[in-house]
Amino acid sequence: MSGVGDGGGLRGRAIVREGVAVGVATGAYGLSFGAIGVASGLDVWQTAALSLLMFTGASQFAFVGVVASGGSPWSGAATAVLLGTRNGLYGLRLAPLLRWTGLQRAGAAHLVIDESTAMSVNRETAEESRVGFLSAGLAVFALWNLATVVGALAGTALGDPEDLGLDAAVGAAFLALLWPRLRSRTNQVVALLAVVVALGLVPVAPAGTPVLAAAVVAILVGVVSRAADPTEVPGPDDLPSGGVHR
Repeated sequence: MSGVGDGGGLRGRAIVREGVAVGVATGAYGLSFGAIGVASGLDVWQTAALSLLMFTGASQFAFVGVVASGGSPWSGAATAVLLGTRNGLYGLRLAPLLRWTGLQRAGAAHLVIDESTAMSVNRETAEESRVGFLSAGLAVFALWNLATVVGALAGTALGDPEDLGLDAAVGAAFLALLWPRLRSRTNQVVALLAVVVALGLVPVAPAGTPVLAAAVVAILVGVVSRAADPTEVPGPDDLPSGGVHR
C-alpha cells in the first residue's frame, strides 16, 4: 500500500479507512448468517466453512434458504452459483484496473465482491484501486468470517430455532438484503417477475426449484443489461446501508 506515493499518502490512508469502515458495517451482518446457518440445520463448522470458502453473502443466504425449505444441497448450490455469476463479471472489469497476474490475481479473485469492486473503480491510479480493493475486501473477509462463527455459536446456544422463530429468519434476511437495491424501476420489475415465477412454481416444483428459477430470471436480465453496458459496476452509493455483501 506504500506504493500510493508520498503525494497520495493521505489519500491512500483515507481509502484504507473507508474500506475498513465498509468492512465493519458489512462484516457485522455475518452474525445473522451464522445464526441462520445453524437454524437451517448446518452445524457450526459447516456454517463457518461456507463463509470461509464461498464468501459471497447473497449466495450463502440462498444456499441455506433452499436447504432450510427442504431442498437438496445440489439445488442450493445451483442457486448460489447463479447468484454469484456477477462476481465473475466484476472480475472482468477489475482485471485491467488492478493489473495483477499469476498467483496475485488468483488470490484476489476470492475477494471480488460488491464492496471491494465499488472501492476499486473510479480511482485515479492502479495503486489506489489496489488499496481500495484490498482494504475493503480483506476487512469484509476477516470480519464476516469472525461474525459468522460468533453468530453460529450463539444460534446453537439458543436451542430449538423454531421456538424462537429463527426458522423464518432466512426469508427475512434475504428480504433485508434485497430491499435497499429496489430503488430503480428496472430492479423493481426484475423482483416482481422473479416473485411471480417463484410463486407459480411453489405448488408444482420440488423445494429449492422456485428459488433457482427466480434467480435465473434475475441472471438473464443482468446478462442482457451487462451486454448493453459491460462497464457497469456498483458504485459506493449502490451498496446497501448496513446490508450484506456480494
